[in-house]
Order: sequence, then C-alpha cells, then structure tokens
Amino acid sequence: MQLLKEFERFRALGHVHIAQPAIILIAIITLLHGAAHATDYAGPLFDAHLHYNTEAWNGQSGPHPPSDVLARMQRSGVRAIVANSRPNDGTQLLASSPLVRQAGVAVVPFIRLYRNRADYDSWFKDESIFEMVKEEFGKGTPGGAYKGIGEFHLYDSANANGVVAKKLMVFAEEKGLVVLAHVDDVAIDLLMANTPSKGQKTKLIWAHTGIGGVPVARVDALLAQYPLLMGELSYRPGLTCAATQDGERLCPEWRALLLKYPTRFLIGSDTWVNQRWLYYDDTMQGYRAWLSELPAEVARNIAWNNGVRLFNIAASSTTKQ
Repeated sequence: MQLLKEFERFRALGHVHIAQPAIILIAIITLLHGAAHATDYAGPLFDAHLHYNTEAWNGQSGPHPPSDVLARMQRSGVRAIVANSRPNDGTQLLASSPLVRQAGVAVVPFIRLYRNRADYDSWFKDESIFEMVKEEFGKGTPGGAYKGIGEFHLYDSANANGVVAKKLMVFAEEKGLVVLAHVDDVAIDLLMANTPSKGQKTKLIWAHTGIGGVPVARVDALLAQYPLLMGELSYRPGLTCAATQDGERLCPEWRALLLKYPTRFLIGSDTWVNQRWLYYDDTMQGYRAWLSELPAEVARNIAWNNGVRLFNIAASSTTKQ
C-alpha cells in the first residue's frame, strides 16, 4: 500500500513536471528496488541443522577453523545452532570454544551416531553405536549436556526397526532428547512406533521434511498425528517455486502449511560438506528472502522462536540482534 501511495505521488509530480519523465522513472525504479529488498526478514536466525565435520576442521587443520565459521554465522545473523558432527569432536570443539561465547552464538550439542563414514550404513544394528551414545551422553560437553541425537540417515525405511534404532528411540524419549532424522515418511511412522509413547511425546526433527518429495498433504498428516514432530527445511524440493529477480518465492501449498503450523518448522544450513560452508551466507540470505513473504510473527517463529522454545535456551544466551 505504501508503495502505491509513493507511486501516485510521483505520478502526480509527473503531471506538474512533464518535462522530467526520466527523473520520475528513475525514482519509481528506485522505490521498487528498495521495497523488494527492505522487507527481507531481518531478525536473528537459529541454524537447527549444522555439521562441523572433520573435513572442515579437525582441531588442528582444515579450511574452516572456528574463527572462520563463526564469522560466517555473525555475518548471517545466526545466533544459535544445533551442532552435530562426524565425529563428535567437532561438536565438543564448538561447545568449548571461547570464540563461540564471544561471538554470542548459543550451541545446542547433539550426539551424532557416526564415528566415520562406514557408520552411515550400519548404525541401526551396531551395538557399539548405542554404547558410544550412552558414553557421550554421560560425558556431556564443556558447554553443558547434550540436547539431542542425530543427524542420522535411513536409506531403507525398514531399518528404523533395527535393534539399535529401536533402543535409541527409547533412550531419546526417556532422556528427553530431540532426534534429528534424515528419513522418509514411512520411517517417521516406524521410528515413532518404537517409542514408549508411540510418538505422542517424541521430540523429532524431520531433517529436510521429506527430501524425497513427500507431498505436502502427507507432511500435514504427520504433523497432525505427532504433536512434537518438527520440520527442518534445508534441501527441501518444492518449498520454493519460480524465481524472480529478487530470489525464489514460497510455493503456495508450502506457504499455507507454514501458516497452518507456524510453531512446527525450523531452518538449517546442513554444512555436510565444505562447499556448504562456502555458501553459508547465501543459504541464510535465501531463508531471509522467503521468510519475508510470511506474517512477521510466523517468520520470527520459524527463523528463531521455535528453536529457542524447543531447546529452552535462556534469554541470556540469545541477546537481541
């Protein structure tokens, strides 16, 4: 509405100063350009899916030491992260680094199930993984207790019924831990069925919220069925549609779903390879662009509030930006 008023003002000026059409045109273009960019969501971001793997930094070498990744977070307005790393040394490093505290970034540590790449394909049946998780949980981090388990993958949804997968889901619910799972919709049901509450008290973040192309209607049904299920939106095909000169826009059906469940979605960077660190700023700016299409309160929930509430982060850890 404000843009229309400004346009009318310049059009009226055009009637008075008919000899200056070029100036009027430039002014209108400037207004349009400014309006397109001034509305991007400008508040803090909670990166709910971040990896600090050994390839990025192993504690001694790598292209992305703590100073580098923290600079990227600060530039992007990221004020809190879920850290999960292969191996867990990366998470321990972030949780203990004084640089992190100085940067004002809250670290929510998760226990990842992968000691190495071989674990991706066998964790769900490997008893040593379960023992490792229990040991890590008992040890905690210099920044406090672990708050979750994952990210883990199930390339075959039937493996959600693996002996260790079952044990971990029970362990997570009993300890009040959040689970970060990269799985399909079938595995969501199987994982939930293996918990004491049958998914009614299970805090599970669905990484990429159906990366295989699960229809929005199915996502809607799962959110309705499991009251604590959260959707994480990185790498989600179909979330945004045709691009404009100012970036991609939310697809109508996804926009409707976000409006229906404003407290059930999170954003994340998924820095699973070093290339994702190189484009971290762009990834976060992409979120800011489509968040601006939502009502301010909904945008703030998805960008920040939902993560703060889920992990009960103290206000002192999340200074305002």
